[in-house]
Amino acid sequence: MTWIAAVARLRERREPGVLVTVAAVRGHAPRDAGAKLVVGERETWGSVGGGNVEAVAIDRAREMIAAGERKPELMDFALNDKVTNQHGVQCCGGTVSVLLEPLPVVRSVAIFGMGHVGLELARILARQDLDLHLVDSRAEVLAPERLTALADSVARVHVHHTPLLPEEVLEELPRGTHVLIMTHDHAEDAALCDAALRTPHLGSIGLIGSAAKWARFRKRLATEGGHDDAAIDRIKTPIGLPGIGGKEPATIAVSVAADLLRTFESERG
Repeated sequence: MTWIAAVARLRERREPGVLVTVAAVRGHAPRDAGAKLVVGERETWGSVGGGNVEAVAIDRAREMIAAGERKPELMDFALNDKVTNQHGVQCCGGTVSVLLEPLPVVRSVAIFGMGHVGLELARILARQDLDLHLVDSRAEVLAPERLTALADSVARVHVHHTPLLPEEVLEELPRGTHVLIMTHDHAEDAALCDAALRTPHLGSIGLIGSAAKWARFRKRLATEGGHDDAAIDRIKTPIGLPGIGGKEPATIAVSVAADLLRTFESERG
């Protein structure tokens, strides 16, 4: 398997990894600059030359995965018999610099409701490296011609048409998915809020709407849904940055996207 395919496999599995590259070679070494190795939690693909260099790089890569490291690291190796190595002697005579680049699991976001605000929000989030799930019960708002603006997305876009029960998509979403609820129907929004609170593997949950709407929802979630205050407080409403009061769909979408990116940064911290 090529290193590119290995990176794609880790992304598909939503598993972290580290890309190891021979960055520079001086003198003789087992592999030339540019050789690559992909390290996952349990598997590896490719090679940077075997022996001590590769073994140490794999050890360090798995330490980085376990610690959730995000910054790349450069490791230098001298290939001679005078160096004390962890995994045997390599005496090719040269030196090797190896770059370790973390491959974190990409974030996942689901927008429930692809009306005017949902579409504008999808346009913005599609420029981020994430898995973007677009969910709606109406086929026409998910028509390919309406989503042409997302054709060159950086994000991987997944379209879900759910004519009956949009909340069923929640169980299918990847672990940690951030959910934004903004459908055309308050009853649908309410059902999604209830179902999201019963889906523990999700990330943040955001609901668009007024204070009056949330007061009604909160009461129903407590009385009819049986959720306690701590559970209900998982839902953030209103969504978006405070102080931005414009009601145009594009303005709301910019505010919501910025607020979500701030949530990403707080997770990273």
